[in-house]
Amino acid sequence: MSMVIPARARTDACPGVLATHDAADGALVRVRLPGGAIGAAQLRALAGIAEELGDGAAHLTSRANVQLRGLPRDEPALARRLAAAGLLPAPEHERVRNYLASPASGHFGGLLDVREHVRALDRAVRERPALAGLPGRFLFAVDDGRGDVAGEGADLCWRAVDAGTGALLLDGTDTGLRIPAARVVETLVTGAEAFLAVRGRGEAAAWRVGELPDGGAGVVAAVAGFGERRRPVSLPTRPGPAPGRYARDGGGYATCVAPVFGRLPAPVLRLLAELVPEAVVTPWRTLLLPGCADDEPLAMAGLVVAAEDPVAGISACIGRPGCAKSRADVRADARAVLPVLPPGTRAHFAGCERRCGRPRGDHVDVLADGGGYRVDGAWVPVAGLADSLGDREGTA
Repeated sequence: MSMVIPARARTDACPGVLATHDAADGALVRVRLPGGAIGAAQLRALAGIAEELGDGAAHLTSRANVQLRGLPRDEPALARRLAAAGLLPAPEHERVRNYLASPASGHFGGLLDVREHVRALDRAVRERPALAGLPGRFLFAVDDGRGDVAGEGADLCWRAVDAGTGALLLDGTDTGLRIPAARVVETLVTGAEAFLAVRGRGEAAAWRVGELPDGGAGVVAAVAGFGERRRPVSLPTRPGPAPGRYARDGGGYATCVAPVFGRLPAPVLRLLAELVPEAVVTPWRTLLLPGCADDEPLAMAGLVVAAEDPVAGISACIGRPGCAKSRADVRADARAVLPVLPPGTRAHFAGCERRCGRPRGDHVDVLADGGGYRVDGAWVPVAGLADSLGDREGTA
């Protein structure tokens, strides 16, 4: 897990609400959603902001957050409106509130309900001024035992192994520490404080646990007293819920949907707010809608509601014209081939080598290059994309 800490060419520029990113289509802000949870009133607030100030949509991220694009630079009303909706509770900590949680926890499956652990973790982080100094890329995760978010490479992850105990993972690897569920929050917060103490300074400072030269040994030592030592094991991971309907443990149903390319136009945000009191954004650019059993209005709104729909496995960076670095309008090119893709296709379209938004796990790499695309390294013209991807059924 250890590696040489790279020298940084620039400071941590991970966007937030107050630290915006200047894209070709305007300012971009990232709104953190602890555990992906977002209430109906917050969905309506995002719809209004996106419509009145931005490009008309909210964009899901691979960390279960949302982004707003096409915003005016230095718009004073933005932070006020997000704060009024409860989406900016601690401005000084806003970029470090990065918490994944098993999206279906408390609804179906899993060894225990981890939602309160995530809420308590967020409160604990916000109560510690020093933790505002975490890098914007630092990631916490709380997995209810099913192994979904444990596979997302979090810096610090507690993963349940039974209803009362969990494994502490660093950078996705089991440390051997077994931590009681009652001590999840203090373990993760103490681990984050230890990371700050050993990450170094200046351009050589580590941004992620995996960059620490000691492999995270100092972090493990700081939290060792919270649990018991065991032999580290390889813990299997599994995908999150696919689009479709799921029976909830307490009765009723939940529906998982996938917006095309993770984009939620304002009218769709308002529809979701009418259908459920709370939605859960997942790290796989889908939405879990607890209490929603009727997928017809969702499908009519353009959302993917069935796992066999190949659209569910296709992701893309923003591409042109939103990004000046992109070599192509990758979303237009991806849309053109969606109707002919076989079920089960997983591919990510990217406009440059940064491959923004690339999912974890196996997928076909589709990179714009030289007037066409390199599909897993082999160049094909735009006109050949459909054939190239269609020949890969069952391979991704």
